[in-house]
Parts: sequence; C-alpha cells; structure tokens
Amino acid sequence: MPERPPDTLRQKLVSLANESLSKSDPYGWFDRLYSQAEGDTSQVPWAKLTTHPYLQDWLEKFPPQGNNRPALIIGCGLGDDAETLAKVGYKVTAFDVSPTAIAWCKERFPNSSVDYLVADAFALEPSWREAFDFVFECRTIQALPLNVRSIIIEAIASTAAPGGTLLVISRIRDTEDEPDNGPPWAVSNQEFAQFQQLGFQETRRDLFEDSDRAVTEVRLEMRKLNN
Repeated sequence: MPERPPDTLRQKLVSLANESLSKSDPYGWFDRLYSQAEGDTSQVPWAKLTTHPYLQDWLEKFPPQGNNRPALIIGCGLGDDAETLAKVGYKVTAFDVSPTAIAWCKERFPNSSVDYLVADAFALEPSWREAFDFVFECRTIQALPLNVRSIIIEAIASTAAPGGTLLVISRIRDTEDEPDNGPPWAVSNQEFAQFQQLGFQETRRDLFEDSDRAVTEVRLEMRKLNN
C-alpha cells in the first residue's frame, strides 16, 4: 500500500477495507477497488505506472544477476515492478489476489515474459515452496490487518529458496502499539523479526523519511539461510 491518496480516494479505500474487515475478509477490497476504477489508474492510489523508486534504486546500487533465475512478485498490482525484474534477467512469476489487476497487467503487457497469475497469498501453490531465488514484497504486509500479519509473513518467507534474496518495502513504525487509521498499517520491528525466526538473515536495511506524509519507510534485504 503506497502513498497517501487524496482524501476522497482515501475515504473510499478505507470504506472498502472496513467493509471487507467486517466480513472477516482481509483483502477482498483489493479487487473491488480495481474493478471500480474501470481502467482509470488515478483511482488506484498505488498505481504509478513505473518501477517503484526504492526498487529501482536498489537495482542500480546492487545490480543483481538475473540469469533466468526464478523470481516471485507478491501482490504485483499493475505489473511495473515485475516487468523491470524481467528486464534484468529474472524468470518472473507475479501474482495478485485481484483478477481485475491481473487482467489489467496482461492488457498492459501483452507480449510479456512474466507469468501473471491470480493467487491467494494465504493459500499459495505448494510447488512455490522454496522455489524462488528472488522474492519481492512491496507494501502488501502493511495493507493487511495485524491479526493476519504472522500468516502473511510466513507465507512470503516460505517461497524463498535457501540462499535466496527477499526484498521488502514497507512503512515501519517505532512502537509495538497497534496503529490507527489504516490501511495502511505500518509494520513494527517485532513483526519484521519474524523473518529471522523463519530462517532469514537481514543483510541490508535502508530507511526513507517522508516529512510531507510524516512516515518512515524501510527497504529490507534479507537472505534465506541454507537449511
């Protein structure tokens, strides 16, 4: 969940999210938001139609060796990050829970090498377990309520192969108190520490301050330790 949208769009987003949460459905609102946008990307607050700047910065500073190695994009949205990773040589699988978003990706990139799929992060393909040398998660964790955080973190962690890299971009909070006024709900250090408990070693942490929005974002690079 990216930048803060205009108030009217944010009100719509929060309303859709609260409706889903009232039905114990933590992510059903994603497809409703995409569907109601009716092809207008300005109605999808995180659709910037370009590579996420923190991912682009990471690729420029630490150029990866794609070499057709398998990569997974968690919650791929409209596909820009997936396309960028494909261009640097990864064999990319990108999924989103929203069928509308995936259809939109395929419409935008009809000749793409990326395998765009509709999938549920809480019920991933068994064949994806430890199958990817690079896993990218951008603002999906923060878009989900705290009562499912441990589940989504474990699901994401399960997809990285031993020795593989996990890159996470998210808002971060400096307290373990539950944040208000989400989505998004910034992620705590204790929540991020679950990745270490699941066999990851943090290799790099970069913080980005946004004084206009009064938020801090983090880019975490982690390596999955060999079993």
